[in-house]
Amino acid sequence: MISHLWERGYKLKREEKGQVLTELKNKFDRATAIILTDYRGLTVAEISELRRMLKAGNLEYKVVKNTLARIVSQNTSISAAKDSFKGPVGIAISYDDPVLVAKKVLEYSKKHDKLKVSSGIVEGKVCTVDDIKAIAELPPMKVLLSMFAGVLQAPLSKLAGALNATISSCAYAIESLRNKREA
Repeated sequence: MISHLWERGYKLKREEKGQVLTELKNKFDRATAIILTDYRGLTVAEISELRRMLKAGNLEYKVVKNTLARIVSQNTSISAAKDSFKGPVGIAISYDDPVLVAKKVLEYSKKHDKLKVSSGIVEGKVCTVDDIKAIAELPPMKVLLSMFAGVLQAPLSKLAGALNATISSCAYAIESLRNKREA
């Protein structure tokens, strides 16, 4: 709540600024991915629309003062981006799925040309706009995990099929031998 007051330009007391710093540091520590954007030219209504769209996917969009972001990013996985905090910066934050935040931000930037994606950090690595576009083309994390589980399961199912075929052929051979002796 206090960070929203700071975003709107309200003067805060020293202890309130400390709360904002702590809150933002926690967000940076938990983030698996952040996408840095230039929001110049967007209206308040358009930024609010972006925030609602991201919130539906359990993501966040914050407008942060650059000096504050540089200070807070130290000793976090976001520290590699501290040089990117120049000009008006909006930060889309994902705590779970880096693919989802990239997809949502790029989708919104296609609708609104004024929102420019400048860079990002995905799992501690700096990403260019092209990297973010490549990440956005990946399937969601759940789909990737299910594909991985399928890859792991395939050899086991083939082994089970081979063992079953061996047992079946052995049973057929015993059955035909028994039929031959009875005849």
